[in-house]
Amino acid sequence: MGNNVIECNDLLIELGTEELPPKALSRLMESFAHSIREYLGAQGLAFESVRPLASPRRLAVIVSALAGQQADQTVEKKGPTLVAAYDREGNPSKAAIGFARSCGVEFDALESIKTDKGEWLFHRSSHKGRALDEIVGPMIKSALDQLPIPKRMHWGSRRALFVRPAHWLVVLYGNRVLPCEALGLTAGRTSYGHRFHAPDAITIESPSSYEAQLQHAYVVADFFARRTQIAESAHRIANEMGATLSIAAELLDEVTGLVEWPIPLVGNFDPEFLSVPQEALISTMESNQKYFPLFDNTGKLLNRFITIANIESTHPDRVIAGNERVVRPRLSDARFFFETDQKQRLEDHAELQQKVVFEKQLGSVDEKSVRNSALAREIAQVIGGEPGLAKRAGRLAKADLASNMVGEFPELQGVMGEYYALGQGEPKDVATAIREHYLPRYSGDAMPATLTGSAVALADKVDSLIGILGIGKIPSGDKDPYALRRAAIGVLRIVVENRFGISLSMLAEASISLYSSRLTNPNVKQDFLEFIRARIPGYFAEQGIASDTVRAVLAVSSDAPSDIMERAIGVTEFRTYPEAAALAAANKRVRNILEKRTDNGSQAVDGALLKESAEVELFHRLAETREKLTTLRGNYSAQLKTLAELRTPVDNFFEKVLVNAESPEVRTNRLNLLANLQELFLGIADIAELQ
Repeated sequence: MGNNVIECNDLLIELGTEELPPKALSRLMESFAHSIREYLGAQGLAFESVRPLASPRRLAVIVSALAGQQADQTVEKKGPTLVAAYDREGNPSKAAIGFARSCGVEFDALESIKTDKGEWLFHRSSHKGRALDEIVGPMIKSALDQLPIPKRMHWGSRRALFVRPAHWLVVLYGNRVLPCEALGLTAGRTSYGHRFHAPDAITIESPSSYEAQLQHAYVVADFFARRTQIAESAHRIANEMGATLSIAAELLDEVTGLVEWPIPLVGNFDPEFLSVPQEALISTMESNQKYFPLFDNTGKLLNRFITIANIESTHPDRVIAGNERVVRPRLSDARFFFETDQKQRLEDHAELQQKVVFEKQLGSVDEKSVRNSALAREIAQVIGGEPGLAKRAGRLAKADLASNMVGEFPELQGVMGEYYALGQGEPKDVATAIREHYLPRYSGDAMPATLTGSAVALADKVDSLIGILGIGKIPSGDKDPYALRRAAIGVLRIVVENRFGISLSMLAEASISLYSSRLTNPNVKQDFLEFIRARIPGYFAEQGIASDTVRAVLAVSSDAPSDIMERAIGVTEFRTYPEAAALAAANKRVRNILEKRTDNGSQAVDGALLKESAEVELFHRLAETREKLTTLRGNYSAQLKTLAELRTPVDNFFEKVLVNAESPEVRTNRLNLLANLQELFLGIADIAELQ
């Protein structure tokens, strides 16, 4: 029995390289581990886990408790029936010979098997499981080939292609090297630590000793542990200084991809630079230098920063001085951009946009700004804003795109426009709207806080949607070069979360009128409405609204997003009532009955034709309810609560009244009574859609 026990050990794979792209390192690491995990699973090799590891000069995985060989397999195949296995002369038929060939044997090697359905040709074969030694090489090659690398390179005389030159390969199963090759490298157990602190070769003993050996050689191999170490040390230093910091996840990942042995250091810059808008200084330090800016408790930028060095220097003051020396010209550039930009008024920047194309068929950015301005004015009138301020803000909203600062730091669009507008005496609402009109930029992002900002944000997004859809460029699949889906969600969020009483049709018509003859799609309004409406279920689901509730509301109201939300809230509350399920079922029954009627005449109910007490009661209750609903117009929760009181008369009607009466007049009258019931509910939602 002992000979059948499959060996089980940890597997280490490490590829040593030149410095990998820091922004892509976490993605490369996860992809490498994912591919290894999938390959092992496909090969039927049992394992506990696959843990990704990475530093600037290595990609690695440790596979825990990996079986050293596939389990032996017995494969059973059933072929044609014995009747079909022979021809009239008693020779093997073509079907039988073909089955034998598919099994890799001669016909005589086939067996037969009896089942309840007859006797069949049959073949049983045993396959010995392949050893990990045979599998690991192709697995590594497959994983490397699948890495998300847009551009690969040659190096030296090797024909291999990779994102960076590769220098060593470690493949250890337990304490044994698995013989294989990848990227022209032969697997061994030799690795390397920190380029400066520990440049000599390291002999890796086993997967279990790998991280400790690298730690001794000044390398934290675990990407996640290194990232946590960086964040915690930076926050600890900030707290000790009485300062605060906020590290963007993308920047933290990039810095983690830049260092193997993270050492936090604190630097300073000349306080005179604090006269520059702090967003510009932050962008300079984060984008160019990969520093973590420090703030006081009010969020005001301090003239201090944390940098993460990749070396534990005996003279940290020299490293700090070097960083301070390097950042000064960067900050000087930011100050120069700011001062130069302020020598021109925003209107002058706006005129420069005449040469910048928004979309070839739709004109320049300047033309878009003119449309935004006019549309923002109309929207402001509807939502209760100041039309004049919205018009002005719409005209200037894109002006900073032509500024030096935004040219250097595109992420500051809108932000710098606000500073420049305030500096030139524009009303605060106008300046704020310039910054706010890009909001929301992504799921969960902040919303415009002012009516003027909301008006310009809506105008900008609607103009883009109408324009791009109006020339037939409807997004498909994953392709959405103009971010129209994001714009559509932005429109929904602004309208719904502010409860603006504005319709999608109004927005579409107002925007279309401003495009003159540029639009070539005659169905642009309908495409716009459908594009926005298609995003309502997903957006409402994020707000906790059930999908069938959304369907119930969209069946009767789909043009005013805030109204749709109010109805959905009312239906959500209605569903908590004990009467809800019965009334939803009754409405389904009513809908099914009415769908079959052939007459499309008046729905008036003739009281004289009401014969049964249950239908008389329902008739009177409908009349009373109709009057109550009129007084509750717009309060959907209260209206549905009133409609819930109809459960008893509705139940009595269906229990005691035969709708399909023999008398045509009575039958039509009862159908009209049900149509009246349905009409009251459809004034709010089609609750027949509720599950």
